[in-house]
Amino acid sequence: MRIELATEPGDPQHPNEDYASVALPASGQGGVLVLLDGVTPPPYEVGCTHPVPWYTARLGGAMLELSGSFRDMTLPETLSAAISRTAEVHRSTCDLSHARTPQATAVAARWSPDTVEYLVLSDSVLLVEHHDGTVRPVLDTRLDELPPTVQALRETVRGLPRGSAERAAAAREYTAAVEALRNAEGGFFTAAADPAVAARAVTGSLPRAEVRSLTALSDGASRWVEVFREGSWADCAAVVHKEGPQGLVDRVRALEAADPDGTAFPRGKSRDDATVVLVEP
Repeated sequence: MRIELATEPGDPQHPNEDYASVALPASGQGGVLVLLDGVTPPPYEVGCTHPVPWYTARLGGAMLELSGSFRDMTLPETLSAAISRTAEVHRSTCDLSHARTPQATAVAARWSPDTVEYLVLSDSVLLVEHHDGTVRPVLDTRLDELPPTVQALRETVRGLPRGSAERAAAAREYTAAVEALRNAEGGFFTAAADPAVAARAVTGSLPRAEVRSLTALSDGASRWVEVFREGSWADCAAVVHKEGPQGLVDRVRALEAADPDGTAFPRGKSRDDATVVLVEP
């Protein structure tokens, strides 16, 4: 079995908001991986005294334990229970009804001698490589399928000069439009304080014999494909296999450095936390 992991903050002066882990139960009958990408909050009141890394560590640790130790629970059930457990820790001190209470995207995979199960919620990615070399991306595309009016606002922001008052005003309008669709019907979903959101995840299972490898990517790493257009998902998986997870992170950092202002490749952050987990079960 091959297991490799790399994670790196987008800004060395700020904590990494990603979480990643792999567990191999003592039975030796399988394993589980969990990757969370914490959602960076806006610079205003979010109703919670805890930072995003606190939340992702709590949620990720709970999900790893539940999915690894309770094989009779489905992955959505483990995510739901992990959200509930994490919410109870700070319900008495924080406003968990706030739209920007700490939250995260989620990727999980669990394998047994017979089956590989998976779960993806929001814009992190799981690549499933088959023995014939084909690579299937498991994607939750709802964040990319926002209403045309919201997409138009995003393009307006990108077309205005950086640092200008016009761009700042347009960005506030765009952010408000996106926030109205967060964890709402017709919008997109992230793991926050409502355990019911776990039912919104993209899930499935495959025969273990069909799966050669699993690669989980936070969106700071998947931008190699989705933002910089350096290759296909199969190309991305090949880079990870050949150069390891750190190799893909290094490639992304080089691309970000070559376009620091996001002029050639528009993106929300010049550099983002980047995490890659490779498992050959």
